[in-house]
Amino acid sequence: SVVMTGSGPKLGVLLLVAVLLQTVVVTITVLHFTSALNSMKETFARSSVSCLTGSDLQSITAVRGDPCWQVTQQLHLLIEKSLSQRYQRRISSAVRDEVSRVLPSIVMEDRASPRPKVAAHVTGSFVPKLERDGGAAVPAGRRVQGQKISWWEGQKGLAFLQDVQLLDGELVVSHPGLYYVYAQTYFRHTHSLEENSEEVGDRGKPLLQYVYKKVNSYPVPILLMKTSRTSCWSRGSDFSLHSAHQGGLFPLTTGDRLFVTVTNASAVDMDEKSSFFGAFLIS
Repeated sequence: SVVMTGSGPKLGVLLLVAVLLQTVVVTITVLHFTSALNSMKETFARSSVSCLTGSDLQSITAVRGDPCWQVTQQLHLLIEKSLSQRYQRRISSAVRDEVSRVLPSIVMEDRASPRPKVAAHVTGSFVPKLERDGGAAVPAGRRVQGQKISWWEGQKGLAFLQDVQLLDGELVVSHPGLYYVYAQTYFRHTHSLEENSEEVGDRGKPLLQYVYKKVNSYPVPILLMKTSRTSCWSRGSDFSLHSAHQGGLFPLTTGDRLFVTVTNASAVDMDEKSSFFGAFLIS
């Protein structure tokens, strides 16, 4: 009984000592492993940096078995990728600028909302001659030159209206912006019996076309473009054909109206491929 009582404390002390020794060994092992790992990291970092301190990186990358080969290879790939992206942006910008200079209507800046497709192309319409003469043989208004053409076709054949209205021969703008406006009229002048004399037959007759704009803030239509032709014909011909075409860029606002006048509306040949009028939004 005395022996058993004395061996109990000794066994507990031995177990405590064993646990302490195991803890010390684990601690020393972890500290040593951490120190070794840090040493390896520092060595790798120093070796990686030392690979970049050489005077000729190209010669290092040429030797595939060299320890610095992987470092320099990754560096070259990174440089090539960066330069490729940089030159691609420069080339794209240069091409866009050049195309924009030559064809400004094609290259547009990116916008949050797409540019609306606004366009109209109206053509000649073969309405009865009495209706034409009754509606267009009068001047288009005070301080407006020529006679207004009011019998344009906006739906059939080659004609179309896209977000633009056609009212009384006038195109009504729905979106503000810069528009390309164009017009062509084809004159078919029939010679009367009174013009068979030499004096009149040798004389030219001017044919003019005008494009006007109406705005809500100004009472008088504004002349945008005009063009003129002097028609001359031989004495033996029954009629003569002459065309007048013009176009240009103009800023327009919502509610502006465009219309065409000519010196002699009854002489206009209203074939859809010969006489037409239109506008489309550029920007």
